[in-house]
This record gives sequence, structure tokens and C-alpha cells, in this order.
Amino acid sequence: MSVKLSSRQVGDVTVIDAAGRITLGEGSSSFRDTVRDHIAKGNKKLLINLAEVSYIDSSGIGELVTAFTTVTNNGGQLKLLNLTHRVQDLLQITKLYTVFEVFSDEAVGVRSFA
Repeated sequence: MSVKLSSRQVGDVTVIDAAGRITLGEGSSSFRDTVRDHIAKGNKKLLINLAEVSYIDSSGIGELVTAFTTVTNNGGQLKLLNLTHRVQDLLQITKLYTVFEVFSDEAVGVRSFA
């Protein structure tokens, strides 16, 4: 199963809910396309909800970093929400925990964009 993505607006923040696996191939490309579509539409405040993501491989981590860079270069912000224990460990091992702002509460994450 690859990743399933759905988007919703909370005020001026776009929350992207991801479920499944972000891996090489369809999972990472659909994630990349979703982020680019939101930037093209002018949505510059992105909160990625990873609560239902069971696995991220190295290309998925690469896509998170690419998404972060793309959003930042376009004057926006990308933050992460509800990391599973496995994804949290992965971000700590790769030292990316220092790059991303991470929240465990959606309301706090949305307010952080103000």
C-alpha cells in the first residue's frame, strides 16, 4: 500500500493528512505532487499529519526534505504533526528533528503559523 493523501483547510493553514507508506515510487511522487500543487495554489502554510504513516524509507525522507526546501524557497512554512514512534526515531537518527518543527497537537501546530 502506498501513501494516501487528503488535504483540508484549518483557517489559512493547509493540513495534509497522510496514511500508509511513503516509499520509493508512487508514494514519494504523490507526496511531492501534492506539496507542489498546494504551493502553486498559493497555500504557503503546510502542516503534514503523519499519524497514519506506518513507514518511511530513505526516498520518503528525501521527499520530506525536498518538500521543506520547496515550501521554504517559496516563502512558506512546512511543519510536521503527530509523528509515529517509528518516524520520530527515524528523524532523530537522521538529525532531521532539528530541521522540522514537530507538533503532537493539531491546534498548537496550526497556531504556530501565526
